[in-house]
Amino acid sequence: MRILFADDETSIQELMRIELPRLGYEATVCPDGRTALAALERTAYDCVIVDLDMPGVGGLEVIARVRETSPDTEAVIITGKSSLESAVTAVRQGVFDYLTKPCKLAEIQAVLERVRKKRELTARLRALESRVRRAEGSGRMVGGSAGLEQVRRLVERVAASESNVLIRGETGTGKELVARAIHEASPRADRPLVAVNCGSLPEHLVESELFGHRKGAFTGADEHRAGLFEVADGGTLFLDEIGELPKPLQPRLLRALESGEIRRVGENQSHTVDVRVVCATHRSLEEMAAAGEFRDDLLFRINTFEILLPPLRDRRDDIPELVQYFVRHARPQTPAAAAVASDDVLAILAAHHWPGNVRELANVVEHALVLCDDLPLQVDHLPARLGAAAISAAAGWPQPRPAPVGGSAEEPPAAVEEQLTPRPESLRELEMRAILEGLDRNNGNKARTAEELGISLKTLYNKLHQLQESK
Repeated sequence: MRILFADDETSIQELMRIELPRLGYEATVCPDGRTALAALERTAYDCVIVDLDMPGVGGLEVIARVRETSPDTEAVIITGKSSLESAVTAVRQGVFDYLTKPCKLAEIQAVLERVRKKRELTARLRALESRVRRAEGSGRMVGGSAGLEQVRRLVERVAASESNVLIRGETGTGKELVARAIHEASPRADRPLVAVNCGSLPEHLVESELFGHRKGAFTGADEHRAGLFEVADGGTLFLDEIGELPKPLQPRLLRALESGEIRRVGENQSHTVDVRVVCATHRSLEEMAAAGEFRDDLLFRINTFEILLPPLRDRRDDIPELVQYFVRHARPQTPAAAAVASDDVLAILAAHHWPGNVRELANVVEHALVLCDDLPLQVDHLPARLGAAAISAAAGWPQPRPAPVGGSAEEPPAAVEEQLTPRPESLRELEMRAILEGLDRNNGNKARTAEELGISLKTLYNKLHQLQESK
């Protein structure tokens, strides 16, 4: 580590010039605070050790400059007994530690060893956070449809504010992704984003998870524990599926939002936290409030600003880009110019209703990649439920009637069966039929037809060319 040492006693200066390098540190030794400030202008240090009482520029002034220019640098104070109270105050304000004179070399070495371990842990934590961010992905929303562009604009406007946000949308539309985008674009981006699904917590533990508890507050509370509000202090708390929050806890959440104060289970004293709350739901909270299942005042508090996420079926233009994103996320080595899915695959995906929205699409792509050795993805890589029947259903064509339960006592003759059950159309025939019916609906407008089918205009022209050649 690189150490800056400042003390006005000549004997200590000489000792540190010899011993710090011997202990394995790169040391700069200064005779006063003014020289230390000059050294800080030239070099960044891992730790600064300064005498509290130096003529001219004192130790606290040096430390204040360290806080301005290099917040990650640790500061240690050396002080006499007469200024011990000042040293303790400095430690409370963020100084790493203090040593009282006369201090032994072993004491300095022990403090520096603790500084080294702390810096190692900090570096590991940052590396872990970086890996987690890469695994989770950023708050970037993929797609260029009009509905998603509207969401982006709302996120940009609300991120800079401190308003509570309610994100509405069907399951799987990406509500947590929007919450992450709000957090990353806000002034709180360098502080924690803590996400919790209110429906996934056991009802008897929700209060403890959100607000924390003290040791012995209930059976199994073997230690003091901070709640998620405290963990998110200074940052953002994302409460997913807020409609699942038990009604007895809704007043406590309302109080936390209104006052910024929380109280751990089993404690009488309140704690102040600075948390921005973003909520999400796929349910109608208004209907729940009318039925007495959700508090009106809590609804008004969390719904300061509302963002409505469109379902995937209303933004089919985004499907090709989403498929490309999921494939390249799973296979980062994929060349930038490589096609990741065939036109047939994209046609099938565009025709599907997507009840599970983007989450369902991500699962479909993952399924396809398991079966696919070499890109692009082909139709036989897709789950069976997304075959020709999916296109037929999306186009509104009659579906084969299911066989009666238990079968029939008398099978129809083969000739009659053939008349009743026409030959299934091939995927190519289904494709062409969908295109021709789309052109008919749109009075020959190819651009509108391509948009409706979820394919590019170029793909539509290619399909029509193939149809012409087959005649």
